[in-house]
Amino acid sequence: MTDMVWHKVAGLDEVTQGRVKSVTAGTQSIALVHFDGQWAAMDNRCPHQGGPLGEGSIEKGLGDQCWLRCPWHGWDFDPLTGKPPGGHEDSGQDMFDVELRDDGVYVAVPAIPERPRSVADVMAETMVNWGVTSVFGMVGHSNLGLADALRVQEAKGDLRYYGIRHEGAAAFAISGYGKLTGHPAAALAIAGPGATNLLTGLWDAKVDGAPALALTGQVQDQVIGVHAFQDIDLAAAFQSVTVFSETVHTNSDHALLMTQAIKTAIVQRGVGHLIFPDNVQPQLAAEGVQAQGPAGRMADRAVGPPPGALAQAAALLKTAKRPMIIVGYGALDGMAAVIALGEQLNAPIATTFKAKGQIADVHPLAAGVMGRSGTPIASWFMNEADLLLVFGASFSNHTGIYDGTPTIQVDTDPMRLAKRHPVSVPVMGDVAVTAGLLSAQMSTGHAAQDVRSEVAERWRLWRAEKATRVLEDNGNGVSAAALFEALSRHAPAEAIIPVDVGNNTYSFGRYFEPTGEQRVLMSGYLGSIGFSFPAAMGAWAATQEDGPYKGRKVISVSGDGGFGQYAMEFTTAVKYGMNITHVLMNNCELGKISKEQKAAEFEVWQTSLVNPSFAGFARSCGGMGERVKTREELDAALTKAIAHNGPALIEVMTDAELL
Repeated sequence: MTDMVWHKVAGLDEVTQGRVKSVTAGTQSIALVHFDGQWAAMDNRCPHQGGPLGEGSIEKGLGDQCWLRCPWHGWDFDPLTGKPPGGHEDSGQDMFDVELRDDGVYVAVPAIPERPRSVADVMAETMVNWGVTSVFGMVGHSNLGLADALRVQEAKGDLRYYGIRHEGAAAFAISGYGKLTGHPAAALAIAGPGATNLLTGLWDAKVDGAPALALTGQVQDQVIGVHAFQDIDLAAAFQSVTVFSETVHTNSDHALLMTQAIKTAIVQRGVGHLIFPDNVQPQLAAEGVQAQGPAGRMADRAVGPPPGALAQAAALLKTAKRPMIIVGYGALDGMAAVIALGEQLNAPIATTFKAKGQIADVHPLAAGVMGRSGTPIASWFMNEADLLLVFGASFSNHTGIYDGTPTIQVDTDPMRLAKRHPVSVPVMGDVAVTAGLLSAQMSTGHAAQDVRSEVAERWRLWRAEKATRVLEDNGNGVSAAALFEALSRHAPAEAIIPVDVGNNTYSFGRYFEPTGEQRVLMSGYLGSIGFSFPAAMGAWAATQEDGPYKGRKVISVSGDGGFGQYAMEFTTAVKYGMNITHVLMNNCELGKISKEQKAAEFEVWQTSLVNPSFAGFARSCGGMGERVKTREELDAALTKAIAHNGPALIEVMTDAELL
């Protein structure tokens, strides 16, 4: 005999006479009826298409008979017996016993059976085995089976799930996570609009080489392609943005599919994507099927360069009198070896903007950032260099690397080598390994001059100029120089700093001086406004996991236009207690666009913004919010916000002209 369990489902006065209500007993959805002085409880799902009978109404039919009518398609049922018109004894809805007790209405349902292992469970277990343990997303009707499998992993303590307000934020969050860790996090979305909302953030991951995993629900496989509700061709929609994209079928090798999606995302530094038809997710897993993991599937990728290319590079480097080293984001994991080589050569080391922070600005050979967001130190030494040694940079048109100087380029990706123009010596190899081998070659002698004193003098001149900019005040708000001078002093030495797109980004590149232990994250090649705060959520998720970023402070930076893109995600940060300090530069304008219109000799048009009090908004969401109007208020506000244990927003009223 089946064990029955009684559940309180409603108060005595919660369902008025002649009404029906959807309630839940355990996990059983029930239509609770109060009719003709009696109570009844029946299965809430209409047998036609699963419509919720508890959202229907009790209506009088022909004669005196009243019927409970399904709100979807009008199927009728006796409100007290659950039988349809003309139904047989064995037809109609399943019924459950009801008791009225002093404290409410109780319904008896069978005890919840042991949960069977599903296809989605196998794939979620495989995901966790691969270390994909942070998931950002939105649960909905076409991903419920997969969501329940993720719930089980979360309940076991093997996964953290963050429910966001917009799927675009989930995609930017996992892009930021991937850029920080080199490992994927996952984004969960439903079919149709939920899936398409992911695309911008996934393109950000793709073009910046960040591993990411997208898990999209889909309509039931029998109606794919026949214009069903929310049915779009997800395979086609995601084809260009992914390095791996497959649909999960009933007879797929489910663990292997998840393994391939994750491994491809890691190895090719891109987006892995799996499409989950609604009806496939809850299907029972084959008995004894095992989840998979990375053991025996990942090779050491620290591959050295071909001997011939190394010899060419070493010969050219030995003869250079003023070599300059430029590092891109692709050199991140090899910075110790690159810096050691730079010190051996006494060569200045500049970074691309995406690589900002990979060497401390106080290092005696650091030359700051190249290009439009850069420092005059970097451009000075590039103009003086007789050889450029470039590690892990892709020569973006924004970087400003001069193509007329002899160049050695080192990268693991052969397609990035000489991508934009020929270089003197293209070298395919791991950055750390190659830098170490070049260092060994230089031990026999080289012609490079010691430029440390020149580096120091250039920094002295630039810092003197920055000091004057810090003091500039037109009475229209705080200058960018003052803000980032203060942030340079207050940001913890190991902070993670996602930055947005706009004038705030350029100013950050020029004025903020990183420690070398901080990590700066940005939307590099895509340049997508709105990146920073969702990326900060992804970075914060990484600080909750064991690893090199555990416990670090996250400080994000944006303009008012950028924050407005995903402002409601501040409530997500509050919900999960994310320790994020957001620095928002508010000038009530899309300032970068105004600047571009002026430069192109157009009229400034449609760039003004009507803003709320962002500090007040943060407080209304349950976080800390503070508004700064003058330079003198910066130190106290930053100290308070960074010390705050939870989401904090500093709204700095800035002068759009003092960049």
